[in-house]
Amino acid sequence: MNGSGTKGRAGRAGGQASAGDLLQLVRTGRATTRGALQQVTGLSRATVGQRLDRLFRAGWLREGAGGPVDSPLGGRPSITLEFDDAHAVVLAADLDTRHARAAVLSLGGDLLAEHSGALAIQDGPDAVLGELGGWFAALLEKAGRGADEVCGIGLAVPGPVDSASGRVVQPPMMPGWDGYDIRGRLARAFTEHTGAGPVPVLVDNDANLMAYGEQRTGYPDCSAFVLVKVSTGIGAGVVVGGTIYRGIDGGAGDIGHIRVPEGAGALCRCGSYGCLAALASGGAVAGRLAEAGVPAASGSDVRDLLASGHPEAVGLAREAGRQVGDVLATVVTLLNPGVLMIAGDLAGTPFVTGVRELLYQRALPRSTARLEVVTSRLGERAGLVGAGALVVEHLYAPERVEERLLELGV
Repeated sequence: MNGSGTKGRAGRAGGQASAGDLLQLVRTGRATTRGALQQVTGLSRATVGQRLDRLFRAGWLREGAGGPVDSPLGGRPSITLEFDDAHAVVLAADLDTRHARAAVLSLGGDLLAEHSGALAIQDGPDAVLGELGGWFAALLEKAGRGADEVCGIGLAVPGPVDSASGRVVQPPMMPGWDGYDIRGRLARAFTEHTGAGPVPVLVDNDANLMAYGEQRTGYPDCSAFVLVKVSTGIGAGVVVGGTIYRGIDGGAGDIGHIRVPEGAGALCRCGSYGCLAALASGGAVAGRLAEAGVPAASGSDVRDLLASGHPEAVGLAREAGRQVGDVLATVVTLLNPGVLMIAGDLAGTPFVTGVRELLYQRALPRSTARLEVVTSRLGERAGLVGAGALVVEHLYAPERVEERLLELGV
């Protein structure tokens, strides 16, 4: 957060920084001593002390080691303030078409327990979300944490999400999920399996959350970051200024449904012909391999074939990369990102080589001069890390902090 954001909020609250603003300053490292908080906010020592006291009583702040002595005359070192990321945990899950991952994370993003397994999205939201509730209960036991320590749940899904409602909107790969109350069902499943009270549930697109997790952990200084996930389908996540860019109703980044001339005869899952995903996704490559007599039904099957160096899979993956790279030349020209990350089942050397070939051939040199084209650092955990971070940023945003402190009676 920048300084203007803090001042803007403080002005709306009556001209003074709130306890939530102080917590944000500590969490982001902009001010980590009482003196620094006074200097940044203009609050008196007594007022800073009162507001910090509320955060200490909530268990959200702790005192760290003493900082350096700034005065040439010496004196006692300033006691630093730290966000206590052990006072609660977050649950996160990342759904794919045929399998899922779930985890318990600390508020700082560390994975405390993790599970992955088969979970078919085509079984419908009631069954899938109910199963996730059982996974969460087992994971909490594995992590040695109580259900009452959970402050929220984050869920990544392979479809466009209206962030205001948490519902997916016409998802091509999620039959039976359109408009379903995912938040409500997952909250109930958590309660059914743990006996704990309801907790907030946040839902977002998987590519968005992968991008968010990767940008925050590996490229925090990149102001324009794009991640393209190529698995059974194709989607992109865009992080601008440290915030996920979703468009007006969650449809941003849906590049898999851009029409491409070469795919004119290819029928997509969305019902249209010519979509990029119908031509160059892991599912499309799997279909071509199956036609050639190679057992493959999904992006994960293609990933396994690529890992073994299967020559036909390698050739098709490189060609798919070229087709995606052609579209990405437009994306890069439009967004001018500093980092373009390729992730998902096909994100290996053959595919990335194909992307580079067409991207650098078609995009303007100015658009690619400072561009890094990289592959995922977090791998299959990116969506989990992003989902956890989304929950933490929501619950500890300054305006939400004030509401939660009042609910706690502090």
